[in-house]
This record gives sequence, structure tokens and C-alpha cells, in this order.
Amino acid sequence: MLANMNDVLLPAKKGGYGVGFFNAVNVEMARAIIETAEELKAPVMVGTAEVLLPAMEMTRVAEYLIPMAEKASVPVCVHYDHGLTFEKCMQALELGFTSIMYDCSTAPYEENIEKVAEMVKICHAMGRTVEGELGHVGDNAGAGKLENPSDYFTDPETAADFVKRTGVDSLAVAVGNAHGDYAFPPKLDFDRIRVIAGKTGIPLVLHGGSGLSDTDFKTAVKEGVAKVNIFTDIDKAGKRGIEAGLAAGAKSMMGLIPYEIDAMKEVVRDKILLFGSNGKA
Repeated sequence: MLANMNDVLLPAKKGGYGVGFFNAVNVEMARAIIETAEELKAPVMVGTAEVLLPAMEMTRVAEYLIPMAEKASVPVCVHYDHGLTFEKCMQALELGFTSIMYDCSTAPYEENIEKVAEMVKICHAMGRTVEGELGHVGDNAGAGKLENPSDYFTDPETAADFVKRTGVDSLAVAVGNAHGDYAFPPKLDFDRIRVIAGKTGIPLVLHGGSGLSDTDFKTAVKEGVAKVNIFTDIDKAGKRGIEAGLAAGAKSMMGLIPYEIDAMKEVVRDKILLFGSNGKA
């Protein structure tokens, strides 16, 4: 059941639950995500991001994700996350991705609007969907780390203007979240989430989901987040699974695969249940 973002997020927004978006840079990750979603009868989003392409080139990702989504018994949106260039986003569309995040959040505001509005026009003509970002979701380490993150939080009034002028289907917001491992417990601005959700009227997206507490997730979904991005948690789980397989005496790569998948499925299962999307397919 290959779906676009609206197919899974609009019911989530209406129903008050969240849908997980999990990056899948190999077939084992894709199996863990989609099989768990099928077991729990949950809609799900799966895909990759531009920053992850060194691990698996986009063409290869499409070769396994699109057919797996088409054959799934639940709605599966194949999403290209944090597309940084027009060319890569167009490649994703040509390969069959049903949803695009065109991340122009570091560009000046009017340029962000102009670029994203153009992508929305293209995608909507193709029956695809678009996620934009306003504010800046920082990085917990490296060049993207922000000295004063609150300076880059999403402004509710600006968000309403952005959504109206671009026509985006969902909006990634900066509310104290960040990508990667959190060095310290994050403090999310839930009031800001609620106000933005009310002013924009569209599903909101929480990036940097790995490492947040269960309470953070539940409150964020309650206040208007419909899509939650997870990668670090599932990536680390795969490594733990391999280590468990080695400790159990697995003698080959093939012998390690079940351990890897089982460990990642546990994370996906926990997140689906936490977001409340189980039984919603």
C-alpha cells in the first residue's frame, strides 16, 4: 500500500496520534520497519535523507523500498527527508518517492518560501506531498550546533504565513529538538507546538526524535505533532543486535541478520505503540 504523506498524516492529525518516520539505509532496516508496522497494523513512513546517501545511494534505496511499500499490508509512505538540493529532490520523485522534504530552512525567509512553493507545485501535480521546515532544527554535535537554539525556534505567526504562501502538506518545527544524540535532556516548547498547530492547521513534524523521553513524545503528539522522525535509535539498535549475535556465537553475516532485525524491530514497535498509531491502518 504505497501511500503519500497526506494519506497517513491527515488521519493522524484528526485522530490525535503520531506516525513514525524511520530512515532505512539497508534492506534489514526496511524489513524491521515495515514488518513491525504490518504486525501492529500501523501506517508508517520510511525512507532516507540526503545526509545518509553515502551509506546507500538513493537509486539503491528506491529499488528495495518502493516494491516493499507497494506489497505491504499497511499504508507506507516512502519519504525523502532533508532534501537540500532541487536536483536531488527531483531525482527522488523520478525514482518513485511519494513525499519530499525540501529543506531550505537555512536560506533567507523569502527564498525558503519561493523554493518550497515551487516544489509544492511540482509535487502536487504528480500526486506527491511536501514537507517544509521553518526555524532551524540544530545538530547536537558538529558544525550544525547552535549557541543559542531558542533564537532559531519556529515563530507561530511566521509559520502561518509560510504555510499559506507555500501550500506545504506538513511543517517541521524547531521547538528545542535537535538531530543526533542529546548531550543533555532536551526541553521542548510544547506551548509553541500547540500554537503553531492551531495557526497553521496542518500536521507538524518533530525531527531529532531519538533520545526524547516517552513523556516528551506523548505531549508533543497531543499538542499537534503528527510525524516523528527516528533514526539514531534504530541505527544503534541494529549495532546492538549484531553485537548480541556475535556474543551468541553467530559465525557468518547471514547468522547475524536475525539478531540485527529483531533488535531494530523492538525499537520500531516501542515507538509505534508510544505514538499511538498501532491499529490505525
